[in-house]
Amino acid sequence: MPDAFAVLGRKLRLGVVGGGPGSFIGAIHRAAAQLDGRFDITAGVLSSDPARARAAAAALGFRGHGSVAEMLAAEPLDAVAIMTPNDRHFTECQAALAAGLHVVCDKPLTNTLAEASALQQQAEAAARVFCVTHAYSGYPMIRQARAMVAAGVLGALRAVQVEYLQAGMSAPVEHGALTTKLRWKLATARSGPSLVLGDIGTHAQHLACFVSGLPVESLCADLGALVPGRSVDDYGAFLLRFAGGVRGTMTVSQALAGTENAITLRVFGEHGHIEWTHARNNYLTLALQGRPVQILARGDADLLAPAKRLVRIARGHPEGFLEAFANLYRDAAEAMAARICGAAPDPLALDFPTAADGAAGLAFIEAALASRAAGGAWVSL
Repeated sequence: MPDAFAVLGRKLRLGVVGGGPGSFIGAIHRAAAQLDGRFDITAGVLSSDPARARAAAAALGFRGHGSVAEMLAAEPLDAVAIMTPNDRHFTECQAALAAGLHVVCDKPLTNTLAEASALQQQAEAAARVFCVTHAYSGYPMIRQARAMVAAGVLGALRAVQVEYLQAGMSAPVEHGALTTKLRWKLATARSGPSLVLGDIGTHAQHLACFVSGLPVESLCADLGALVPGRSVDDYGAFLLRFAGGVRGTMTVSQALAGTENAITLRVFGEHGHIEWTHARNNYLTLALQGRPVQILARGDADLLAPAKRLVRIARGHPEGFLEAFANLYRDAAEAMAARICGAAPDPLALDFPTAADGAAGLAFIEAALASRAAGGAWVSL
C-alpha cells in the first residue's frame, strides 16, 4: 500500500494547547510529536494569560495565540494536541473537532462520562482521528503482549492483574507550598471526582483492557485516601470482572512511599502467563506451564509484527517513555495523513487509544464512584 505521507507530500501542521513553561507533560508531547518528523508544531496556546502564551510560544519557535478560538481562526492546522487541566479538555476538543481538525488529547479524556461520550460521537460523526495518550500502550513489548494474547499463546484467559503505584503524594503535600500543577490537581472541580483514578487509574484500566483485549464489565471498589486529612482520593483497590467472566484485580495509588512510577501487568491464561513491568519496559516475561521461563526483549528477531514495527534502535540500546509516547503520535499521524489524502493506513497503525477508550476510562471511574457510594458493592459498567 502507498505510504500516506508520500501521497500527502508534507508534514502535518499541529497546534498545541497547554503544556507551557514548567510543564512536564507539555515537553513530552512536543518532543514525541516531532520525533518521527511527521508533525510540524506551527502554533500554540501555552497559557491562559495571552501575553505569557505568546511569549512562551515564541521562545519555542512557533506562533503563539491568546486563546484556542484565536488559534483555530488564524491557523491552517491539520490537528490539535490538548494537554491542559482536565476540566478544559471537553470544550477544547469540541472546538477542535468543530473546526474540522484531528485531535490528540491527554488523559483522562474529560471529567464525566457524558462529556467523553459526546466527544466520541462528535469525532465519529466528523470522521476525525482522535487519539487519547494512554502512553504505556505505545511500548513495543506491550504491543507484543497484546499480540500474543490475541494469538492464543496463553490459551483461554483466566485472570488479569494490574498495579500502578507512585509516591509523589505520600506526604501531606497540600499543607506546603503548592505548585500550579498540584493546585489544580487537588481541586476536584478541575482534576475530576477522583484524583487517583483520573491521573493514573485510567492508565491502569486501559493497559489491562488493551493487552487482554477485554473490556471491564463490572467492579467493586475500595477507594479513598491513605494520607490522614486528605480530601481527594490517593488510593484505589478493585476486584474486576472482564468480558467472558475473566477475573481481575487492580491497585493504584499516588501515596505509597518509596515507589517510582511502578507499573506491573500480569495476564494469566490456561497455559501460562505474561508479565511486564515499567521498570523493565524493554522486556516481557513469558511463563508457560512445564516449560522454561522466557524473557522476550525489544529488538528480538522473532517479535510479532505489532511490536517489531515500533522498534527504533537495536537491541541493547534501551528505549523508554518518550519513545512510547512518540509511537502513539506516529500511529495517529499515519491515520490522519491517510484520512486527509484518501489513502489506506497500515492496519497496525490503528492500535492507538481512541475517544472510545477515553470514554471507557470515564465509565470505569463512574462505576468505581458508584461502588464506593454503595459500600463497595459490585457495579456494572
